[in-house]
Amino acid sequence: MITSKRFVLGWCILMVFRLNAQDFHLSQYDAAALNTNPALTGMFEGKHRIHTHYRTQWSAVATRPFQTGVVSFDTRLNKKWSLGVQVLNYNAGAGFYNAAQILPSISYNIPLDKNKFHRISFGVSAGVINKSFDFNALSWGAQYEPTATGGQFNPAIGSGETFPSGSVLNFDANAGLIYFFGRPGSRFNPFIGATAFHLNRPDESFFGVGDSRLPMRYLGHAGMRIGINERLSVIPKVFYMYQEKAMELTFSGMLHYYLKGPDIFLLGGFTYRNADAAIVDVGIKFGAWQGRLSYDFNISSLQPVSNGRGATEISLTYIMFKSVSNPLPTCPRL
Repeated sequence: MITSKRFVLGWCILMVFRLNAQDFHLSQYDAAALNTNPALTGMFEGKHRIHTHYRTQWSAVATRPFQTGVVSFDTRLNKKWSLGVQVLNYNAGAGFYNAAQILPSISYNIPLDKNKFHRISFGVSAGVINKSFDFNALSWGAQYEPTATGGQFNPAIGSGETFPSGSVLNFDANAGLIYFFGRPGSRFNPFIGATAFHLNRPDESFFGVGDSRLPMRYLGHAGMRIGINERLSVIPKVFYMYQEKAMELTFSGMLHYYLKGPDIFLLGGFTYRNADAAIVDVGIKFGAWQGRLSYDFNISSLQPVSNGRGATEISLTYIMFKSVSNPLPTCPRL
């Protein structure tokens, strides 16, 4: 008999894949720009950008919670071309499932009008992804034996399962574009973008044969920076992601409030992710640094098990040489 704890954990994993597709996701998707859209490579005010990101999820129901880490760097080469690279790693589960990826990216942006306020950027990213797991750390139904009290797990019993390899390495490619209106001093600065991931649909089979291709993932994001006054701006946003039969839709609102004395921006926002989570987001922007902390309150059908506990996420961004002359008008403020 499978214990209730193992049953809950398995059910949790199935629910996560149903709700959030087969790729990991981030609540602060706008902070991890290169992970959202390769066309955002170089889309910032400055010369170089360094970003770090960490997320941990389902610690309330899993012995090994889902953990995601992202590190990225991008730089603007000239008025049109930018280069970047990001390293991603996420792992989860009793089988020590792990996915590590390195993705260089390049973008090219062009003006659409003579004043260069309307702009569009195209970007691609391509690299390698390695997925692995520890077969010996898994348990199987064939390893449970009946007892007087119902049943127990016996690791001495063979699972009857064989895997030629616990690791697979693949090439992965993505492409995206974004439009934004960047007139300095404008009260309204809209943006809209789209990305297609896994264009080559890499085969993830651990058996070395057969067809287990990763489905393409489609992402759309849009929003608008609205300047209320010299100190306050509001950024409503929408985010949509679809992969095979899994869909994610979020609605967000971020506030940026400027404190003239200490010369800092206070950030705060709220996000609703469809039938999944209510997310609170706070942060601060000081000089070249920006840090954010968010928490996902689980509101899905898992709530009775998770007690509303979802995910904690933290991000930190540093922009070098921010005072240099910016070849772009106002970059998209996601």
